[in-house]
Parts: sequence; structure tokens; C-alpha cells
Amino acid sequence: MKLLVLKIFVFAIRVLYAPMKLRKTQNKILWLSRQSNEKSADMLSLEAAINTAMPNVEQVFRLRRLKDEGAVTLAYVFSIIGDMWHIASSELVIVDTYSIPVSCLTHKKGLKVLQIWHALGAVKKFGLQSVGKAQGRAEDVSRALCMHRNYDYVIAPSRATANVYCQAFGCGEENIKILSLPGVDVLLDGKDRRQEFLSLNPGYNGKKIVAYIPTFRNDDDLYAQQLFDTFAQQSNYMLAISAHPLSKTVATGKYKFNGSFSSRDLMKLCDVIITDYSACAIEGSLLNKPLYFYTPDYEVYTAEQGLNVDLKKELPLAVFDDAQQLISAMDGSQYDFQTLGDFSRRYVENINTDNTERLTSFICSLLKGEEL
Repeated sequence: MKLLVLKIFVFAIRVLYAPMKLRKTQNKILWLSRQSNEKSADMLSLEAAINTAMPNVEQVFRLRRLKDEGAVTLAYVFSIIGDMWHIASSELVIVDTYSIPVSCLTHKKGLKVLQIWHALGAVKKFGLQSVGKAQGRAEDVSRALCMHRNYDYVIAPSRATANVYCQAFGCGEENIKILSLPGVDVLLDGKDRRQEFLSLNPGYNGKKIVAYIPTFRNDDDLYAQQLFDTFAQQSNYMLAISAHPLSKTVATGKYKFNGSFSSRDLMKLCDVIITDYSACAIEGSLLNKPLYFYTPDYEVYTAEQGLNVDLKKELPLAVFDDAQQLISAMDGSQYDFQTLGDFSRRYVENINTDNTERLTSFICSLLKGEEL
């Protein structure tokens, strides 16, 4: 029944879209995302840079976070129709997630679609890689929704990541551009909010701050509790947890600290980073500070979700399934920064602070019809 409804829905929006395509194409960039209702830090950086480089270009942001993909509301349907209306008159569409109207519809010949995935790489399998898996979409649903189609270009921070993105987005190497997100510039700018964090959270003063930034998955609240309880017994460490927005730990506010600090803020101000299968591992590796992985479910997660990065092979001394052993490693021998550096260079090729400029230049070339 669900599959039939999806097919009818896709047919209906295709019928509605046909007359919309008669609209005149404008000098306009349309940004689409289901990741958040607000502009991401990367979007804000690129918006400002594009405004400077091409002030006559209109930028429209249509951002709607979808918490439960199984509950498509009437408001969400109308939102998709609004997206279609703007797509029909745009010169360039930029997405950082999967977009139903982008992938399901046949667009004007001159329209360009750029995928700038919201994470800096992918430790875990996602998109078309996870179709049919326990944590992914069913194959028939994926086909009905035309998952990840119609991208003219996909940016990837390295050739290693490009291979992953070709699989996840169903594209060829000719569609990949080796470019990084503006977030790399922010990570490497040498600034942090540590003093602000300590002033708002005096209990962290005099302690080593450990940022725990996990991905969203089943039982993530259980693993957060395990780490929290273990670190609570330590006198020289304080744990700051920045969970995924959809995590149960966020809903309860159980580990909330004072102030508004993003996961990127925490990684920059902390002394040690702990994650699991999150792409923040790649971001964190650029900061050249101890990076660890707490993965009690490694074998199960690998079987059910799948990994693009074999963490136990690439960072063998930094992966733990026991919280106390992880802390012992932090207290023990010197961290292997050589291996960490190899890891960061494998997944981010341009470890410099000109990534916003480079990506903006590419976007402007698309608008000018001068693809680089």
C-alpha cells in the first residue's frame, strides 16, 4: 500500500511540474535541504562569498527538516510543491541531502544540480550504499523515489571519498569535483570558544575537556550513558556530549551544558575527541588532537549498516569497545599522530583555509556556464 501511494505521489508531482517548467529561468540559486530548518554554517559562508562574487544572483533557501521520513504530512507535500515552483525558474540548485523533487522530476536542459553533502565524507555507508540494509531504505521504495538522481556534480574532499560518493549517489567519476566544504576553513582558522565555554561551565575548569560526538543510531543513548558514567569517576576529565539532533539524549536534555556550542565548536575547544561512525571523525582528524572511537557495537553495526572506513584497520590504536580501556589509553602511551595525519590526508586533500573560495569559484563557474 505504501509503495502504491509513493508511486501515485511521484506521478502527481510530475504532472504538476510540467507546466511549471514554462516559467522563465532566472539568475537564481535555489538551496534545498532536509537536514535543518536553518541555514548551516557552510551555507552561510557560501551565501556570503557568492554575494560578494556575483551580487546580482538571487539566492533562495528552502530548508525543512524532516524528522520522520515515514510521516509525510500535508505541509511537507505543499513544501515539495513550493520547491518545484522554484526549481522551475532556477539556474542552479544546490542540495546537501536527498531531495524528492530534484531526483524524481525531469528538469529543464539548462538546469544544473550540485550535491554538497552536509558531512565531510562518510565513515558509514549511506544513500544508495545502504539500500536494502537494516538501517537503509527498502529497494522498492528507493526505486519509487528515484533516490539520488539528476546530480550534475557532486563535491568530494578527496579521491578516496569520491569512490564512496560514486556508490552512494549513483554517479560516475566525471560527476565528481574534488573540493571541500567551508567548514574546513573554520576548523583551521586557529580560533576557538574555550574561554567562553569555561565561563559558562565552570565545572570544566582545570579539567581536560573530552568531546563525545556520536552519530545517530539505535541505542545511542545507551552508549552515551556508558561513557558518561565511566568519565564521571575520573577526576581529571570532563565529558561534553554533542549528540545527533534526532538522538534520544537530545530529547531528554540529559547531558546538556550551558551555552550554544555546535559539535564543531566542541571539537575546536576540547582536548580530546571521541566519536564512533560519525563523519566528524574526519573533521576532528584535521585538528591534530587525540581522536578516539567508542564502538561497542562495531561488528553488529558493520553488518547492519556497513562502513566505508575500516576504523580498526586505519586507526587500530584508537578504537575501543570498552569505556574504561579507552580512558586507560588516554592516560597511557603517547598518541599516534602519524597515523592520524595519514588518515586526515587520505580523506581531505586540501588541508588549507581557501576551501570557501575554491568552492565559491566552482559555483560561480556553473552560473556562468564555464565549468572548471
